[in-house]
This record gives sequence, structure tokens and C-alpha cells, in this order.
Amino acid sequence: MLTSSVLAQPFASTVHRQPADVTGIAAKTETTPDDDAVLAAAPELLNLQFPDAVRLVKLTLRNEQRDWVDISFRYSPFARDFYEWDLPRLEPAVYYTADWAILAANDRLVRGSFSFSFGPDAERPSVTRASEETLLLQRYGDPTIQYVPPPRTDIIINQDPPRYDPPFTIELNEELPINNPNNNN
Repeated sequence: MLTSSVLAQPFASTVHRQPADVTGIAAKTETTPDDDAVLAAAPELLNLQFPDAVRLVKLTLRNEQRDWVDISFRYSPFARDFYEWDLPRLEPAVYYTADWAILAANDRLVRGSFSFSFGPDAERPSVTRASEETLLLQRYGDPTIQYVPPPRTDIIINQDPPRYDPPFTIELNEELPINNPNNNN
């Protein structure tokens, strides 16, 4: 008789979880602006100082609503320990988050991020995120629920000329009345 045992594993969403950084590079990386910094004005540069030469394969910047900022990042296969980017003029936002990924020794992928805010009424991004999480916990009650804000949409009324994106097509043809004897429908 063949037998096998089945063990249930706890649910763990892998979408938002990253493997632990066993290299320690993320903890030793210095950024400008600093993580969780509150600045008087918008920064003009992003700097990443790594403890060793690495290949930067990803660098993105987005605001708290997950809108992307084009910072003209382009991958370079050359390893360096210092990277710097000029930033475009940043619009006011609650906070910004820079996400980065590198290929370290043995082509190990290491990810990291840092957040900052700026302006006279700015708060630390960690404080803002904690209050958002508390609100979601009060609203949904289950800490395992991962809330993802829906994408923002723009509704345009009276656009001239009217334009409709597929799969939605609206035809505004004059229809014949149902009682019309010439209507063969």
C-alpha cells in the first residue's frame, strides 16, 4: 500500500515579497536623498553609492500614487560603485520612491528602494505609509489583504471630435421607429 503525507503550507503572496539580501549590499548602500528624508525642496539629483562595483539594471522613480517619473535610466553593462542621475522637475507629491536592482557578484540580483518627500508640509514617507496601513487595517480588518490602488482615470466629456477606444464603439445613427411599416426588422 502506497501512502503519502500532504502538509498544508501557509499562504504567502510572492508578488510583493523579495528574497532576503544575503549579500548585505542593500543595507550598506548610501543614497541621496537619504531613505525616509524630508527635504525643503525637490532634489535635483539621485545618487546611489554601493559598497562594491555593481551593474545597475533597474532604477525607477514613482510617486505615492504609483505614477512613474521618466528619469531616462538606461542600462550600462559596466560595473561601478557610484551612480548619479539628474532629475526632471518633480511635481508636488506626498512622497516619491526610487526602486533599484543590481547584479552583484555571481550575477546575484539584489533589490532595494528608498523614499523621500519635500516641501513645507512634507512628512516622512514611513509615517505616511504607516497611517495608510492603519486606515486599510481599520477598513478591511485582515492584515493579509494587500490593497493595490486602482489606476487613475481621466474622464473627458464633450471631446471634439468624439473618440472611443476599442473594444467600446458607440454609433449614433438615427434609428427607425419600431412602428414604421417600412422597417423590416
